Amino acid sequence: MPDKCAAIIDKLIELRKTKGLTQKELAEAANLAQPAIARLESKMAIPQLDTLVKVATALNYKLELVPTTK
Repeated sequence: MPDKCAAIIDKLIELRKTKGLTQKELAEAANLAQPAIARLESKMAIPQLDTLVKVATALNYKLELVPTTK
């Protein structure tokens, strides 16, 4: 899995834990099944953009494209 994708997932895990949510609670808020959250957090496969958006939205965040500086 690309490092940047893993970093996004790490941030989502951190936000879930900070909010005191279980994977099941987050799944319900994101309208996903709990195993989908478990797969996301295990980083065993690259998640679909739609899944990331649903999870971020459930955590009251949004995904944005930000220009990189070189």
